[in-house]
Amino acid sequence: MDKKKTVNINMKEYGMILALIAVFLIFSVMTGGKNMSPANINNLIMQNSYIVILAVGMLLCVLTGNIDLGVGSIVAVCGAVVGILIVDYKASIWIAIPAAILIGTLSGMFVGFFVSKLSIPPFIVTLATMLMARGLTYTLLKAQTKGPLPTDYTFIGAGFLPTMKISVGGGTIDLISIGVALIAFILIIFFEMKSIKTKKKYGFPVNPLWQTAIKIGVIFLIVLFFFYKLSRYNGIPFVLVIMGVLVALYHFITSRTVAGRQIYALGGNAKAAKLSGINTDKVYFWVYTNMGILCAIAGIVLSARNASATPKAGDQFELDAIAACYIGGAATTGGVGTIIGAVVGAFIMGILNNGMSLYGWSTDIQKIVKGAVLLGAVTVDLLSKRKK
Repeated sequence: MDKKKTVNINMKEYGMILALIAVFLIFSVMTGGKNMSPANINNLIMQNSYIVILAVGMLLCVLTGNIDLGVGSIVAVCGAVVGILIVDYKASIWIAIPAAILIGTLSGMFVGFFVSKLSIPPFIVTLATMLMARGLTYTLLKAQTKGPLPTDYTFIGAGFLPTMKISVGGGTIDLISIGVALIAFILIIFFEMKSIKTKKKYGFPVNPLWQTAIKIGVIFLIVLFFFYKLSRYNGIPFVLVIMGVLVALYHFITSRTVAGRQIYALGGNAKAAKLSGINTDKVYFWVYTNMGILCAIAGIVLSARNASATPKAGDQFELDAIAACYIGGAATTGGVGTIIGAVVGAFIMGILNNGMSLYGWSTDIQKIVKGAVLLGAVTVDLLSKRKK
């Protein structure tokens, strides 16, 4: 096996994880360890839950070589629908939630229609939906906040799973959280071994065993650290379960299904994909429809966490979701990127936001730093391609 090729594979696999650890440790030093507290780890997960959900859907758009600028506004519209139905019309959450998902789906289909059937550039269509949906949100809410929302609804964004706490070292830990971390470790080993077996079967290069062991060990330590901190707080947030299910589902779709492979093929070379028999219009349509559904889920989670629907909800979420994909290794030209990479990118953005806030930097400085990080990630990606 070519040694240089092996090194390139290693850097691509480990780079984002190392960056995540480095950013977290830097802010740990800067904040005196405040970002490591159980309460802050819990906040980090809850505050970034909707960004992770949006990044999962945004990656599919990025893989086609495009983006969706309207996601933040669609999040706001879906949250507004829930708030109006529950507060003004006293509707059950079992009516409000499906209604929000329906609105998100229709919004995604609206974008998909113009992109796939009329061949309007996605940038233009999603820019239009960003403006229209934000205006619609203000119109529906009449520039007012709708709330408070009932506790059975807010549980979605702010609730916790049942705990099984025991006293340890002057405090308590949740055994369920620790158990989930151990299950995650077993699954990590299982899927890593399965991936290695598949690569060997088809003659793809694989990393040396010792490097794989280090990779698994580092990932496990990260998972154990986060779940241990959660066990010292209130246990596992319900929104973490939602994120876990969505990440697992879309990782499977993108890596194991025909639909996922068609997205990669479309992003890699649209003309070649069409000539090979792929219905590219259909792929575009379902990618943007899917994005609308995930916007609805993110809007539900956000309004549940805030216990209200606000006109400014989701403001600039599209920028964080897009940045998460590119920081996570997605190519600007499409066809390259992973769900796990997008999730890691989302948490890097989240740790940046959280760390800078704890350190006391103003929102102006935070925007400068986030912009520089995004520009750096894209620059590295493009320069590496030019060298190849």
